[in-house]
Amino acid sequence: MDHTFVSAFILLLLVLDPFGSLPIFIAVMRRVAPQRRRRVALREVLLAFGVLLGFMFAGQGFLRLMHLSERSLEVAGGVILLMIAIRMIFAHGESIYASEDDREPFIFPLAVPLMAGPSAMATVLLLASRQPDRMVEWVAALTVVMVVSGAVLLSADRIRHLLGDSVVSAVEKLMGLVLTAISVEMILAGLKRYFFD
Repeated sequence: MDHTFVSAFILLLLVLDPFGSLPIFIAVMRRVAPQRRRRVALREVLLAFGVLLGFMFAGQGFLRLMHLSERSLEVAGGVILLMIAIRMIFAHGESIYASEDDREPFIFPLAVPLMAGPSAMATVLLLASRQPDRMVEWVAALTVVMVVSGAVLLSADRIRHLLGDSVVSAVEKLMGLVLTAISVEMILAGLKRYFFD
């Protein structure tokens, strides 16, 4: 399944799911001093961006090192996305990432795995390995998605108060439904390439 800049942007936005991450983000940041929240949020977004950018550029080397084919990566990435999508649709209650202590989050859980989780890593790796000649577009799509995600997370409290918890939850479930279709398409495309190419 070949992608364009727009489809890559939409896919990455769905995978990172900034609206779905709002409850987790709010729960974790509640224990951070109000004057530090903006700086911590920006730092975590930049760390996540660095991790995903690293996976994007090291993707081909990683595949060769592990003796993995693009087909297996496509199927595995689709399975991971499907699991994430199902969690988005049927998730209830408090997140496992909500910590009870007062430590300021650093890398875990906001940067990794909330933003740069296994599904996001697999997605950028797949984009780079399938169409390495369009790397500039993938970097641009990832950059725009991280800017959008950062803006959403920085406005977390405002968005939650404006829309309400029920609307935020409905948006997450809608994104999960779309991501389910994308993940199934990835699995089918990988299987088709394995059996018929």
